[in-house]
Amino acid sequence: MTTTWFITGTSSGFGRLLTEHLLARGDRVAATLRRPEVLDGLRAEHGDRLWTARLDVTDTERVRHIVDEAFEALGTVDVVVNNAGHGVLASVEEASDEQIRRVIDTDLLGSIQVIRAALPHLRAQGRGRILQVSTAGGQTTYPGLGYYHAAKWGIEGFCETVAREIAPFGLSLTIVEPGATPTGFGSSLDTAPPLPAYEKTPAGEMRKMFLEGRFPVPNSAEKIADAMIGLVDSGATPLRLPLGPDTYDDVRAALTSRLAEHEAQRDVAHSVAATTAG
Repeated sequence: MTTTWFITGTSSGFGRLLTEHLLARGDRVAATLRRPEVLDGLRAEHGDRLWTARLDVTDTERVRHIVDEAFEALGTVDVVVNNAGHGVLASVEEASDEQIRRVIDTDLLGSIQVIRAALPHLRAQGRGRILQVSTAGGQTTYPGLGYYHAAKWGIEGFCETVAREIAPFGLSLTIVEPGATPTGFGSSLDTAPPLPAYEKTPAGEMRKMFLEGRFPVPNSAEKIADAMIGLVDSGATPLRLPLGPDTYDDVRAALTSRLAEHEAQRDVAHSVAATTAG
């Protein structure tokens, strides 16, 4: 059976791989990106099974228009994939206001607006699912990526809420958390002029690892794309899908540490409960 997908950020990385793999197996794809001409070759090969539109997810009015247009043109959309993303590699002091806004506007607000625009259509269909591409950094943190984490932790909290709100309509949402993967994302990170004070700190070391190509990237982009497709094919609807041994290990360590810290504060937490007068 043919499945119809709406995918943001399809010029490269997971978005491009998903588009290629889905078209190759006969699915339909509404692919959005800032430069649609990048997909001219795929359009020539696959014809009207590939629908493209120019979209920068930071443009809310354009998001609404393109989502509406895609549903109208294709008749139905089975899966919405929020994949567009951006990052800045800098300590919290080093990043500029413009860089901060771009990360938040793309990774958090842009994803929120795509979901908001798609939900009325999905509810009207009475079926459909959303895949929100996040990262291990949606549940754990690495020095030098504070603003990226702010956006990803934010979108994960938002998506947890959405998943509970839309379940009564027969809709589902899964947060996909890929680990470090050679998709070109690392090389596309914005950077800021370094402050000498951070040179020999964890943030400074993280910058060097990225810029010198020493940050481990243990995962296969092709396998991650196939795992996302396989999830949809299986019909399983987990809230989160960790992809990569680094994601699994780092998130598990973060959750274990967080739980231990939480438990250590049990007594003080209970000590502030209001008492009922006798």
